[in-house]
Amino acid sequence: MGPDLSLNEQLAYLGELLEEVEGYKPQYEELENLNKMIQNEVIFNNPYCKHTMESLNVSWEELHNSVARQKNAVENQILVRDSKGINEEQVKEMKSAFDHFDKNDDGRLDHFEFRACLVSLGYNVDTEEHLVNHNADNDRHSDFERVLQMVDPDMTGQVTFNAFMDFMTQEASDMDTAEQIIASFRVLAGDKRYITPEEIRRELPAHQAEYCIARMSPYEGHDAVPGSLDYMSFATALYGQSDL
Repeated sequence: MGPDLSLNEQLAYLGELLEEVEGYKPQYEELENLNKMIQNEVIFNNPYCKHTMESLNVSWEELHNSVARQKNAVENQILVRDSKGINEEQVKEMKSAFDHFDKNDDGRLDHFEFRACLVSLGYNVDTEEHLVNHNADNDRHSDFERVLQMVDPDMTGQVTFNAFMDFMTQEASDMDTAEQIIASFRVLAGDKRYITPEEIRRELPAHQAEYCIARMSPYEGHDAVPGSLDYMSFATALYGQSDL
């Protein structure tokens, strides 16, 4: 299965492959019947075949489960793509990063692996010290600890792929919202990097204007004027809650 296939093409391919694997089941059952006949004749050593029914059973189950697991994973990726409003390339990037750090291929990351995965995707997370002793008081409220409370609220030590995708898509959604708010304020500010209280009061309803003015930090750029406010940091703080 090539990496260039779309998710829907991957799903179709895996569906056909799973049907093909399951199509061998009648032949497998025939082999079981032949094996019983041989055993009834008290023949336990067959020099013409190096395989046993036990080894064939294990191999068939492993193959069947592997294909079914891959098919289920692609179905979940399609569900995430369609329900979260993200494109296929984003899903593939997240899945690729997750799989890279899922060393035992069980669909879960421990907290060390999860942190490394976030770093590989460009997130700036704090040090690993609190992972060694996450009960320490000075570590309890770290940025990464807050993220863990979202993806592993029961602190099982494991982050599932679904929890990882929920977090990543929420991050993308928050970023989109912040950018939209910044773009709106930029229009109100006449394309300046700051906005004045007068401009806010002129363009927004009174209660909304006072809410924004009270929460915006002073703008400190070289082009600042008296009373100018930083709408960019306001939008980021309002909608970008992860602290990453």
